[in-house]
Amino acid sequence: MVIIIILSPVIVFYRILKKKENPKRFLEKFGFFKKKRVNGKLIWFHCSSVGELLSIVPLIEKFEKDKNIKSILISTSTLSSSKIFKKFKFKKTIHQFYPIDNPLIVNKFLCYWKPTAAFFVESEIWPEMLRDLKRKKIKTFLLNARISKNSFHKWKYFKDFGISVFGIFDYIFPQNKETFNYLRHFKVKKMKILGNLKFSEPKRINNKSIKINFLNRKILCAASTHNNEEELISRIHLDLKSKINKLLTVIIPRHIERSREIIETLNSKNLRYVCHSESKKIKKNTDVYLVDTYGESKSFYSLSKVVFLGGSFVPRGGQNPLEPIRYGCYITHGKHTFNFTEIYNLLKRKKLSFEAKNFSQLKKIILKLFMRKFENKRELNKFKKVGSKILNKYFTTLKGLI
Repeated sequence: MVIIIILSPVIVFYRILKKKENPKRFLEKFGFFKKKRVNGKLIWFHCSSVGELLSIVPLIEKFEKDKNIKSILISTSTLSSSKIFKKFKFKKTIHQFYPIDNPLIVNKFLCYWKPTAAFFVESEIWPEMLRDLKRKKIKTFLLNARISKNSFHKWKYFKDFGISVFGIFDYIFPQNKETFNYLRHFKVKKMKILGNLKFSEPKRINNKSIKINFLNRKILCAASTHNNEEELISRIHLDLKSKINKLLTVIIPRHIERSREIIETLNSKNLRYVCHSESKKIKKNTDVYLVDTYGESKSFYSLSKVVFLGGSFVPRGGQNPLEPIRYGCYITHGKHTFNFTEIYNLLKRKKLSFEAKNFSQLKKIILKLFMRKFENKRELNKFKKVGSKILNKYFTTLKGLI
């Protein structure tokens, strides 16, 4: 405990220098709060980062309409997720950074916010926080729970610890059968599959100015890209610009802190680019539009027909493909999609997503998709109906439990 208290400020300060922490709000992680707790029933949701946050936004939107809930607290761990939160105009929901998992700080957090119920999302397991929630008899749930095959093998080495930690939750809602079976190994009994919350859809954010600026261009959107994937997509743009008239490639990196590095890649290939943060209009000869601000993906999915999803040509496990699918896009990706195996398998069967094993294959797939007519409206409507059913199941179930 003493070591954590000593090292945590050093780590956080280092992250501030690397622009991975908010210099004005980092004290929230140490239990210092500027926002006041409103009197009445407060429920708390914790998710790690952007993907988990977006998955619960539709649920938050429903709880905001519940008159019995006076306020909602959302905590996340990353700077990017705090910036995404600002995009949603919630009326009674506030954001705080998740506290360091230290007994003193955790106790201070819970005594200040006094949640009626705590909801952790996917794989957020914090032992000290969970133990204190149990001591304070605060109802605790794990939503959209996900345990990957690799994680399960790690947990197996600490089976007794796993049994004690997972046993703290009043109820667990696995997002798939794989996770359900893994949790049974840790003797979890109170659990039920309601579906994957990532099928549900938050309200759309319209950006008319972006649509006007990109009029008459054919958009290839490369989203959530990681190191080396921008180089890959740049080469594809160079090869395809003579075959696809008015092609514009939009690059949305997973971490915008890498923007300078990406610009160097674009310069090395003599590609003409515009950065989103500069608010400049694109020209006829613009090759690449670099989105170097957070929370803009939806605006570009609505303009695009073909999306390359990053984190898949490098072993990161891929990104959630459901958001671009909802906007009518076709998805292409690499082989590393182990974070969303079930979803990608479904999309492949429906011929809505396509896996490429190498550069040449990816280029061919993208070219074919640009020549293809929209044939996915019926499937899109099915996804929307599934998402709506899952969301309603979650809301009704959780409302009954709290």
